[in-house]
Amino acid sequence: MLAATDLIYAYRIMRLPLLDAGGAFIGKIDDIVVVPGRSTEATRVLGYVATSQRRRIFVSAARVASLDNSGVRLKSYDLDLNPFRTREGERLLAADVFDQQYGEETVADVALQYQGGHHPAWYVANVRLTKRSSLLARPTFRLVDWHEVASLFAPTTPIAAEAARLRNMHPSDVATFIASLPIEQRRTIAAAMDDERLADVLEELPEDEQLRLIEGLDLDRLNSVFDEMEFDDLADLLGTMGTEQRAQVLESMDEEDADTMRQLLSWPEGTAGALMTPEVIVLSPEVTVAEALAHVRDPERHVSIAAQVFVTHGPHEPPTGSYMGVVHFQRLLREPPQTKLKDCLQHEPTIPPTLNERDVMIRLATYNLLSVAVVDSGNHLLGAITVDDVLDRALPADWRRQRLESETESLSTARGTS
Repeated sequence: MLAATDLIYAYRIMRLPLLDAGGAFIGKIDDIVVVPGRSTEATRVLGYVATSQRRRIFVSAARVASLDNSGVRLKSYDLDLNPFRTREGERLLAADVFDQQYGEETVADVALQYQGGHHPAWYVANVRLTKRSSLLARPTFRLVDWHEVASLFAPTTPIAAEAARLRNMHPSDVATFIASLPIEQRRTIAAAMDDERLADVLEELPEDEQLRLIEGLDLDRLNSVFDEMEFDDLADLLGTMGTEQRAQVLESMDEEDADTMRQLLSWPEGTAGALMTPEVIVLSPEVTVAEALAHVRDPERHVSIAAQVFVTHGPHEPPTGSYMGVVHFQRLLREPPQTKLKDCLQHEPTIPPTLNERDVMIRLATYNLLSVAVVDSGNHLLGAITVDDVLDRALPADWRRQRLESETESLSTARGTS
């Protein structure tokens, strides 16, 4: 196992296996994705390019549990098999840095070192340069500090590099950083972010700050970003828009999504209907435990949503057929794979969409629920309210703003003393 002070060379990493959480071989590392640091910060590793199942994929550094001479081991067994593509602001060590000329020398290798702290990561520490000459029988090598060759990693587009630097940070930390910038810089960085990342950041901001950040984005881009947001968070955002702007957005959305949003917006503020999300896992009573677990494993599912499966008669899109009950994730793990959901149902309390927020909180606390099903008078499932949504409402109305102001002040102080 490598110590925190040890160096590991990129060329060595690119010959290592990619391992799952249990140590099983699932691929091979081909390249390392890095992004230049700000000012005096070293270049940071964002992730790795690997070949798995004959596909070239990206493995985020945030998903790596350990990196040592045995391989790059993941924290989980899940693997995103979407094809890798280079994003603006990022560099590939093998493709973009290795063999690059620096004066009369050439880059032969890059040494990485692990740094802990609030944002632990691997950083470029040294660069190995080689020089060949017709007068020398063998090439010469020297190891230099990354500061001496910082231009090798300099971004071609600073804003794109800034967006790339934020890629692996928690959305709440990104929101804090963005909130500390002048509004025009915020919007420029937001425009450079990919849709999913921008959606995650918007969900961490107060609604009025969300509106300021997306001002100037065209409808096509807005819809792409809104497609990545949770329905309940999007409903909160649309609810703060002016009537004309909200109408334009709804008109330009996918018809089915627009209908869902109109339904959510129709419920009075402070009710279960306004708080719920329709994006829950809903399956037939005849579905097997194995099939249900396949839905739970979907990495696109929010953690609180994937904690349980709701069982109804068809149709299985809210509003569903008659609601039957719920099966929690732990129960699914304990049952044989071919067991049908109808044979392992739990009958927990449900709530109507007109119930007020306070009573929703009391219901969840009373029965120690992770989520509660929202059903109409005909016993059709409309959606669910998860405990994280309730926690959000239990805090003071401006808690996000208070957090941002406090953390932004701390960030500004840190910049001033650095």
